[in-house]
Amino acid sequence: MAETPAAPVALTHRRVLWIALPILLSNITVPLLGAVDTAVVGQMGLAAPLGAVAVGASVLSMVYWIFGFLRMGTTGLTAQAMGAGNRAEVAALLTRVLMIGLAAGAILIALQTVIFGVAFRIAPASDEVEGLARGYMAIRIWSAPAAIAIFGINGWLIARERTASLLALQVWMNGLNILLDLIFVLRLDWGVAGVATATVCAEWSGLAFGLWLCRGAFRVPDWRDWARVFDREKLLRMASVNTDIMIRSVLLTTGFTTFMLLGSGLGDVTLASNQILMQFLQISAFALDGFALAAETLVGQAIGARSRGGLRQGAVMASWWAAGIALALSAAFALAGGRIIDLMTTAEGVRETARAFLPWAVAAPLFGAPSFMLDGVFIGATRTRDMRNMMALAFAGYVAALALFLPAFGNHGLWAALMVFFTLRAITLAVRYPALERATG
Repeated sequence: MAETPAAPVALTHRRVLWIALPILLSNITVPLLGAVDTAVVGQMGLAAPLGAVAVGASVLSMVYWIFGFLRMGTTGLTAQAMGAGNRAEVAALLTRVLMIGLAAGAILIALQTVIFGVAFRIAPASDEVEGLARGYMAIRIWSAPAAIAIFGINGWLIARERTASLLALQVWMNGLNILLDLIFVLRLDWGVAGVATATVCAEWSGLAFGLWLCRGAFRVPDWRDWARVFDREKLLRMASVNTDIMIRSVLLTTGFTTFMLLGSGLGDVTLASNQILMQFLQISAFALDGFALAAETLVGQAIGARSRGGLRQGAVMASWWAAGIALALSAAFALAGGRIIDLMTTAEGVRETARAFLPWAVAAPLFGAPSFMLDGVFIGATRTRDMRNMMALAFAGYVAALALFLPAFGNHGLWAALMVFFTLRAITLAVRYPALERATG
């Protein structure tokens, strides 16, 4: 059956905000959950349980992150199918990502002994912390299928501009997790096992709620059209898109990890100050994320509808909002950064050092916004090979900048190299943007 592009929907600032704002609100629930996990375990009055939850959660988050490509790849592919008016493919994509998520989670459960062993070989802990962390992870791993499948559901909902549903899902899941934390740890005294059990219950209930939010797709037979679901060409395209995104994400994460590792060689005080200032970057990422995802959705739909004008308009309109947010963040960091630093630490040496490098955190949203938005544009267009290749070039430039600036300027050189990384990511993708437009329409 020939695909008929969907009738265009007017692109307005209200539509951009309708997509972006629920994502901004849902992002707030992430650090809130981490704070509650830490607080309830902290009531036990012991250091080892806190360390065990921190280590166990970090290991599993990194393992699950490997499958984070499901969110990004699903958004681009689903948005394009919607733009093309191919509702059958939209439904089939949901089935594919659910199957991939559930299967990937089952594999992680089967390999849990290997995963835990490798994790503690790389990052050894005391016997007490390791024992508690292994117990925590042995419980939490049982929700791996749900956690990974939810990546795909999130991407599918974003592509359909149902970010209010995404917000409802995150509030439900994290809210239930917090409630169960309080019951299992503070009332039933289950300790670290209680935190893990709360997360398992929340993630499986989140999957159930996510499926309910997607119930419209299951009311038509296309979701179980197995010939379409297992179409070889569609599966190969999905595999290619997701592999490119995974490689790109590994390079990006390696860049930030390298920043922190090299900072550790500059002394404990400098390392601590960098850790504080990195929270400013995380705030920026949370704030800009909504508009990058809006760009993914709008660009993907324009690609599916073969609308070059819609692609450009969606990219520009979302980017204007991101630019405004970036300027506001930089101004806020400049005005209140010192007070924020004081709230984060009482160590005078760390406070003084963090203030000395605060201008880099002030500049970071301005350097980072273009790369964030171009990432969104290229994910929506599923031009993932360009993303992979341009990230490789930017990463090589980052390494060169580190080699040049770090020995000469110390921590200032380290931050300068990170800004170079942001800038090169934006420039290399901007160079490829005209080809993206030419390929549309």
